[in-house]
Amino acid sequence: METISVVLSVRNEELKIERTLSSLRWADEIIVVDNGSMDKTADIARQYGAKVIRSNNNLMLNVNKNLGFTMAKSDWILSLDGDEVIPPELAKEMREVVSQNVNGYWISRKNILFGKWIQHGLWWPDKQLRLFKRGMGKFPCKHVHEYLVVDGPTAELTVPMVHYNYETVSQFIRKMDEIYTENEVISHVAAGYRVVWQDAIRFPMSDFVKTYFAQGGYKDGLHGLILSMLQAFYSFIVFAKLWEQEKFIERELAVEIVEEELVRARAELRYWIFSAKINETHNAIKKIWYRVLRKYAR
Repeated sequence: METISVVLSVRNEELKIERTLSSLRWADEIIVVDNGSMDKTADIARQYGAKVIRSNNNLMLNVNKNLGFTMAKSDWILSLDGDEVIPPELAKEMREVVSQNVNGYWISRKNILFGKWIQHGLWWPDKQLRLFKRGMGKFPCKHVHEYLVVDGPTAELTVPMVHYNYETVSQFIRKMDEIYTENEVISHVAAGYRVVWQDAIRFPMSDFVKTYFAQGGYKDGLHGLILSMLQAFYSFIVFAKLWEQEKFIERELAVEIVEEELVRARAELRYWIFSAKINETHNAIKKIWYRVLRKYAR
């Protein structure tokens, strides 16, 4: 029978990691790369029989995930975060499929944000390439949100994992500031990005429209609206930090040119509002009318 190692890279997860580890009793091996935790994360991991590897905290989180992969001994590796849980049905499915002729599997992820399973926007199905044959996969370590890269064919599993994502707004803002936007800025700078003032409006507007309208975040009610606005705020902070990278370069902006950019943004917003109305209404006449309005919105 093919064996499976679970590799986690964590930092200060004492409040969540026990829930994760208790869902991994089926695993042949558990490896926890502890990224300089200052709490009881490592002690809790050892209580569950995990092999704990101490490592310095790295802003590029995936470096230590790759380190954990090199320590695994099983035929397959499941890469997991300290706030993710493997339901019994998923563990059973993984056991059944690892003998098939593929090198990796994508797993959908149920994101629980602010106490609710978010079923639209960025957060569902949120497929992650996490299960792979040992030696056949690793993270490129170019961006914090990158996918694992697997050599050879991949397939999809049917049962999702559960991700207990942000539980408080403060947690979202802290991670956004300390981890995710910092990595985003590094990637933009490496790609040669130069600040254009219009992006102060376009970055957040683009992310809001994509998350709330194009990806259906409006279907998740108030949660969807708040999360879409937080995502827009995230993009605005990325822009502001890029501006900071250029030493807060000064630029005079006439009200008229800012107005012009805001009018353009308003037209884009109206286009997507009508698109959502077209998708939501079952009235054929209204669909036609909304299409006409959308045509002239931009």
